[in-house]
Order: sequence, then C-alpha cells, then structure tokens
Amino acid sequence: MRKIYDRILDMRGNLLTVRAKDVTLGEMARIQKQSGESTYGSVLSIDGETVVLQCFENTRGIYTNDRVIFLAKQMQAICSDALLGRRLNGSGEPIDKGPRIVGERIDIGAPSFNPVKRIIPREMVRTNIPMIDVFNCLVKSQKIPIFSIPGEPYNPLLMRIANQTDADVVIIGGMGLRFDDYQAFIDNAERSGSLEKTIMFIHRATDPPVECLLVPDMALACAEKFATQDKNVIVLLTDMTAFADSLKEIMITMEQVPSNRGYPGSLYSDLASRYEKAVDIEGSGSITIISVTTMPGGDITHPIPDNTGYITEGQFYLYGGRIDPFGSLSRLKQQVIGKVTREDHGDLANTQIRLYADSKRAKERQSMGFRLSKWDEKLLYFAKLFEMRMMNLEVNYTLEEALNLGWQTLAECFEKNEVGIKQYLVDKYWPKNL
Repeated sequence: MRKIYDRILDMRGNLLTVRAKDVTLGEMARIQKQSGESTYGSVLSIDGETVVLQCFENTRGIYTNDRVIFLAKQMQAICSDALLGRRLNGSGEPIDKGPRIVGERIDIGAPSFNPVKRIIPREMVRTNIPMIDVFNCLVKSQKIPIFSIPGEPYNPLLMRIANQTDADVVIIGGMGLRFDDYQAFIDNAERSGSLEKTIMFIHRATDPPVECLLVPDMALACAEKFATQDKNVIVLLTDMTAFADSLKEIMITMEQVPSNRGYPGSLYSDLASRYEKAVDIEGSGSITIISVTTMPGGDITHPIPDNTGYITEGQFYLYGGRIDPFGSLSRLKQQVIGKVTREDHGDLANTQIRLYADSKRAKERQSMGFRLSKWDEKLLYFAKLFEMRMMNLEVNYTLEEALNLGWQTLAECFEKNEVGIKQYLVDKYWPKNL
C-alpha cells in the first residue's frame, strides 16, 4: 500500500526530510512536483517518524507542500542480455539514447552471496598484461584494487583489461568521471570490439552524489544475476575514492559526527559490503572485482586505501605509468601459479623480480659514479628489456607468450648458470636458438 505525505520539513542539497510512518531503509519514494513532473529518491535514514530521503536529481523546483509518495519497494535494477552494449546512469536509466531496457527487475544492495555456495578460487582470469598474468595473477572471484594517484593511467589500464580479459561479461562502474574519461571508455569499447560484452553504469562529476553511491550497487546487482546464469563477470570500478567522498558529502549534509579525516565511521562496512560481492559460485559463474582507489597525496595510510587494504586480497600499485612489481601483490596467485599454469611459472616470475631488484642497486651504483662490473652491466641491460617487455601496459601477450618472452630475456642477458633456476626447468625451457 502506498503512503502519501504532502509536507517536506527540510531540504539540504539532495536530501529531503519528511515525517512518515511504516517506511523502511532503502524504500523508494516519488516526489510529485507542482509542475506535474516527478523525481525519485530512496530512504537514507529513519529516526522515529523523521525520514531522510536521498533525491536522485537536483531538488530545484521542489516545494515544501509537494507530495511524497512511498512506493513500498526497494531500488531496483533491470537485468537481461539487453543490457550488453548499453550505458546507464547511477539510477539505471539509459544515457546512450537507446531504447528502453526490458528485463527482470532485481533489488540492489542485497546481502552477499550465501557463503555455503562459494568455492575456493582456483581459476585464473587472463588479462594478457604480463605484470598481472605473470607476476600477480588475477583469480576468479578475487577482489583487488589498483592503488594510484590522480594523473596515473588507471582508466586506460582498466580499458585494456576490459578489452583483453577472457571474462564473458565486463561491467564498468564509473564514479565521478570527467566527460573526457567517460567518452574514452565509450571510444575504447567501440574501437576494440568489446562493446557487445560490456555494460557501463556511469556517474559523471556533475551528477548528484547519490547516483555515485548507486553505481557500484547497480553494477554488482547485475553482475550477480549474470553470475547465476553461468557467466564469468569482471566488474571494473573507478574511482572508489569518489564513492567515499560522496558518502562523506552526504554525511556532512546530514550533520553526522565525522570519523577519521571527516569520513563516516561506517566507511569500512560501506566498502566491504560492495567488495564482498566477489564470488565463485559452485556449479555456476563468478564475479571478479577490480577497483581503482586514488590515494589523496599518494598517502597509503589515508582512510580509503587503508580500509580497502583490509578488505581486499592484495593490490596493483600503479606508479610512473607502470604496475610496480615491488608494491603490487596478489594474495590468491599461489592458488594458480604452477597448478593451473605452466610448471616454470613461479620460478621464472620470482627470478625476474629478483634480478630486477638487483638491477636497482646496480643503477644506484651507476648514479653515484662507481665503476660497474660486468654483472652490473648485465643487470642494467636486463632491466631495460624487462621494463620494455614486461612492465609495458600497452602489450598484449598470452600468459604462455609472456613466459616464453621471459625466458628469452634471461637468455639474452645471462648465462644458464647465472639465473639460479632449477636445472631441469632451464634444460626444458631455455631458448635453443640463442
């Protein structure tokens, strides 16, 4: 039964306060303007009979005697194969001038998948980016952030993952995007031919902050529906710092007591409830989440990356336009390296990282004017090839091609007995033509 009220007590930003009975958190409401137009909102908080609504659009044109109609249902997304190739805003409305989407309506923000139906992740998600596939494998159902600073090419990195992944469905959740970033995602999907398996939920920087909060919920609700249909879904979220800042903005408008650096005390739970949607479903599909977290001032102890690090399973650290091999970590890579990948994978990856670390010390000796040994010169040559072949985010190698290229790089720089790899692996994989 719909409940109708005709008095708005307060309006601040995108928040409306009304006095109402028997409503629930997240319940949808329609605000009927005197002009005949309508806008929508959802219940954000309840204190006795005082109810605060988040309005999905600007409150301009709303009067205190406009009608507020509670619809007795939660915010919903429409999910079907018709979503593939489409672009929608945070409210789930098409913004690509395409036809209305028809499909099943599903509640957003529902609890995470039943843990009993989850299985231990043991399958690799291929991205054809060597710094991920070789050194920090992405595993189905993993949740992992890209830690970065503004100005780093994290959105182009997400685009390459979207283009090159072997996932069945790619869902992009853009938060706080500038128009050029938004257009770049569109152009990339059209140019790469990945549009037919891509869905975009987009919040632009000029859109209301409440829509920013809805983007990950919309994206993950649809991802869950596809995953239960035996599809492997990868969800790319950028930028979770914009999501947290929208939480902060709404909290300040509601005059709540802030926590660390002005962010709400619920920040950990707000982030965890989204990241925990990552799942590998027994007998069905999976959801893998890669998110961007831009660190204000490059501070990894900032509340957003700090909380994110506790929730997620490692991180890709983007620095200087490359994935840093020393700051990056995939806590699930041991589930697949050498088990579902080639036997030489682990030894080869560890050896290359060890030699690259040694090359850093050789470079320091060079910068200080010390005389370099022949070993130092070999290390510096290796570092040059390693950065060009393995750390370059523009390349597109399968895992097997990247492993073979790793062996070739070692052979071009060192003798067999200098690399410190097990002899039977050297005998089997060392290039014969060098």
